[in-house]
Amino acid sequence: MDDYPLIENHGLLGDLQTAALVTSDGSVDWLCAPRFDSPSVFGALLDKDKGGHCTVRPRHRAYATKQLYLPDTAILVTRFMTEEGAGEVIDFMPVTGRTVTESHRLVRMVRCVRGRMTFEGDIAPRFDYGRQPHRLQIAPHGAVFAAQDGSELTVHAIREPGDERLLDLLSDRRDDLHFTLTLEAGQERGLALEWAAEGPPRELRLAEYQQLFDETVQFWRTWLRQSRYTGRWRETVERSAITLKLMTFAPTGAVVAAPTAALPEQLGGERNWDYRYTWIRDASFSVYALVGLGFTDEARAFIQWLADRVKERAGRHGATGPLNIMYKVDGSSDLDEETLDHWAGYAGSAPVRIGNGAATQLQLDIYGEALDSIYFAHRHGLQMGHHGWNALLTNLEWLVDHWDQAEEGLWETRGGRQDFTYGRVMSWVAFDRALRLSESNGRPAAAERWRKARDDCYEQVMAKGWSEKRQAFVQHYGSDVLDSSLLRMSTVGFITPEDPMWTATLGSMELELVSDSLVYRYNPEASPDGLLGSEGTFSLCTFMYVDALARAGRTDRARLVFEKMMGYANHLGLYSEEIAPTGRQLGNFPQAFTHLALIDAAVTLNAALDRT
Repeated sequence: MDDYPLIENHGLLGDLQTAALVTSDGSVDWLCAPRFDSPSVFGALLDKDKGGHCTVRPRHRAYATKQLYLPDTAILVTRFMTEEGAGEVIDFMPVTGRTVTESHRLVRMVRCVRGRMTFEGDIAPRFDYGRQPHRLQIAPHGAVFAAQDGSELTVHAIREPGDERLLDLLSDRRDDLHFTLTLEAGQERGLALEWAAEGPPRELRLAEYQQLFDETVQFWRTWLRQSRYTGRWRETVERSAITLKLMTFAPTGAVVAAPTAALPEQLGGERNWDYRYTWIRDASFSVYALVGLGFTDEARAFIQWLADRVKERAGRHGATGPLNIMYKVDGSSDLDEETLDHWAGYAGSAPVRIGNGAATQLQLDIYGEALDSIYFAHRHGLQMGHHGWNALLTNLEWLVDHWDQAEEGLWETRGGRQDFTYGRVMSWVAFDRALRLSESNGRPAAAERWRKARDDCYEQVMAKGWSEKRQAFVQHYGSDVLDSSLLRMSTVGFITPEDPMWTATLGSMELELVSDSLVYRYNPEASPDGLLGSEGTFSLCTFMYVDALARAGRTDRARLVFEKMMGYANHLGLYSEEIAPTGRQLGNFPQAFTHLALIDAAVTLNAALDRT
C-alpha cells in the first residue's frame, strides 16, 4: 500500500471531455484521452510500474504538501514547503467546449513563492493502458511521445527566451522524459502537455500561459454564478456542482458515473468496475441536482441526450426491447467487459476491468428515474417535444407488458435475477409521472393501461414487498433482506414519510444497515450477489438517509448525520463511492452519484431546517 497514494489523496481536473487525477504530492496518475472512456495515457493509479505518470516535486525530499482548489474554479494548486523555500504547482485543463475535439491540454505551471527551489519531474506516458510502446523525440521547445498506433502526446515548454537553462529536458532508455527546473522567489515556468497537437512542440510565453489561466478562471466563475443555492452548506454544494460539471461530456450532456475504472470496493477484492460511462439512472438524478441549483443548460442537455436514447431504442426495436442501462458518452452501447491482466490493479486489487458487463442487464428502475427526471424538468420549464413524447410512448408500452418480471436490480448484482422491490416502486413512478405529463400537456396516452399498471405495481409492492416478520419493506419478494435503495420510497412519493409502515422500515434499516451514521447498501452475506468479498458503506446511501430523515421531520438527526458525512470528504471536498471501516475512501473516485445525493440532501435538509 505504501507504493500507492490513498484514493482520497487526489484532486480532479477536467476540460469537459476528459479528466485527470493529481495526487496530493503532484503526480498525475490517471488521464484518459481523448475522452473519459478512452484508453489511458497515465495509469499509475492502477499499476505503479506499468501504468505511466507525470510527476513534479521538489528535488529536496524533505517537504510537506498542501492542496487546494483556486476558489470557485477547477484549478488545482499543490503547495510544497521545504527548509530552502516554498513553491507550488498550478494544474488546470483549458475548457474545450461543446464541439468534440481530439486535442486536449494539461497545463502544469511551477512557481517559486519563497526562497530558491529546484523541482524535478518525469513524464512517462503508457499509451492504450500500457499496451502500445512509444518513442520519444526531444525538440528545441519540448518533446513528442509517439505511440505505434499513431497516438501522440506533445510537451510544450512554458518559458521566456534566454532562460532555456532553467528547464532541462533529458530522455532515458525507456523513452521517458526527465526535467529539472530551478527557480527563485517570484519566478514561474512550466509545461503544457497536449494530446493530438496540430503542430510540433513550441515555446509558450508567460503571457500566453496567463491568458489560458485567466480564461479558465473566468469560465468556472461565470458558470458557478448561475447557482441559486444560498443555504447552510454553500461551499460544499458548489464544490459538488463543479465536480459534476467536470464529469459531464459537454458535446452531448452525458454525465459519467466516475472518471476512473477498476478502483476497488474492497482492497484486494474483485469488485473493481469501470465507471467511465453514463448510466440512465445516475444521470437522471443529475437533473434534480442541476435544475435545483439553477444549472438549466446542463439539465436541458442531458434531457436531450436521454430523449435521443429513448428515440433511438424505439426506432430500432419498437416495443420489443428494454432501454440499455448505460452508454458511452457519445450514445453508443458497445461496452464489452475485458480484463487488463498485465496490470496489477490498485494496491494489488485485481482484476482490472475495462468495459462493463452489466450493460446488458435488465434493470427496471431506470424507467422510473428517467420519467421522474423528465417530469421534474417539465415542471421547471424544460419541455419534451412531439417526437420525444412518441418515443416515450413506445418505451412505456414495453414497460406495461414487462414490469412484472425478475431483474438484476439497481445494484447490478451478478447472482441471478430477482423480483426487486425497488424496481417495482420505480415502475410505479414511471407510470405515475407519465400520467401526470400527459394530463398537464394534453398529450395522447394509453392512460387506462398506464393507470392499471401503476395501481398493480402499488398493490404488489404492498402485498409482496412488505415483510411482517421484519416490519419493513425488503430487498426482493420472498426475502427478509433489507436494502437501503428503498430509502427513496418516501422521496418519490410512493409512501408518505409519516406512514407507520415507512417509519418502521426506517427504524429497521437504522438497526441493521446504519453504522455510526454511515449506511450499507445491503448485507451481501444475507443476500448473495454472485461476488466474493465484502464492501464498505455506500456514500450515496448515507446521503439518501439524510434526505429520508429530513422528510420524516427528524431534522436534528439528519443534520448530525450530514455533518458527520462532511468529515469523510477528502481535503478538497470530494467523495468516492464507499467508505471503509477505517474511514478510507474506496471505489471509483470521485463518484457522481455521491455528489448528486449530497446536493439533494443539502437542499432537502436546508429547507426542513428553515421550516423548523
